[in-house]
Amino acid sequence: MKIFITRQIPQAGLELLEKEGYEITQWNEKRELTEEEFITRCKAADAVLLSGRRKADAAFFEQCSHLKVVSLFSVGYDNVDVEAATKAGIPIGNTPDVLSLATAETAFLLMIATARKAFYHHKRIARADWDFFEPTAGLGTSLFGKTLGVFGLGNIGLEMAKMCKGAYGMNIIYHNRGHNKDAEWQVGAKRVEFNELLAQSDVISVHANLTEELKGLFNADVFAKMKPSALFINTARGGMHNEADLKAALENGTIWGAGLDVTNPEPMDKNNPLLDLENVCVLPHIGSAVKETRDDMAVLAAQNIITALNGNPLPACVNPAVYQKAQG
Repeated sequence: MKIFITRQIPQAGLELLEKEGYEITQWNEKRELTEEEFITRCKAADAVLLSGRRKADAAFFEQCSHLKVVSLFSVGYDNVDVEAATKAGIPIGNTPDVLSLATAETAFLLMIATARKAFYHHKRIARADWDFFEPTAGLGTSLFGKTLGVFGLGNIGLEMAKMCKGAYGMNIIYHNRGHNKDAEWQVGAKRVEFNELLAQSDVISVHANLTEELKGLFNADVFAKMKPSALFINTARGGMHNEADLKAALENGTIWGAGLDVTNPEPMDKNNPLLDLENVCVLPHIGSAVKETRDDMAVLAAQNIITALNGNPLPACVNPAVYQKAQG
């Protein structure tokens, strides 16, 4: 069996694939594959381990309908046309749960850094602006006893809530389609309607999967419903917020600050004006970037491939309906 991997992945995952005797090809160049390169290599493979921004759309699945599995090196799957994959009978694997803690740590980091204007003050040192003490300049805001509003309270959101509750005694509210009983029991989280989440939260942290209906959800109208003292934290997907509206909301004081690990688009341009705002902290999508988590992601991505090539359902499957289709 031939496996094509679109990035160099941790050895922990490679070793599992090598033990199975698969023929493995990794894309080693530090640039995105072109669509033609991607499809050409996938046509010669039995399975694909997909990492990076390359999309697997309907046209891809039409040309690569022979694939036995596409395994993602991520929990998110907004770069994959899941409906087209299911129609083609191809299971899509992802890596949920193993990156929950690391991503929540990144959200927590961004919340603190934004609240204390940490990136702005770091830049002050670089431009030699540390020679005069001004008691009222560049002040941050305290997080103790504030209210955290989680949009999309799943595993990552719950880990974020635990950190905020434990470190700052924050009150936890959330907006989901249904109730998260575990979160309600563990951190006293209260489910509220979306507009109530906006009105009550001192910090809104986004952890939902990006769907068509959620694209650009956090726009000018939504920011206007938030507290002028509120922080907006997004470690989910950049497509969840309208970046021009976010910039305007920050500049005119509609909201107080923003911490982003994801941007819209990605990568962010180095001249993006958000990077110069005092009340903004931006990271280059490093939510899962710790060795332990990336190793775990590689292992699960490899297990998805091995399981599929052995003719069994994936341990982490985005489109379980593909198995119902096969049985039907």
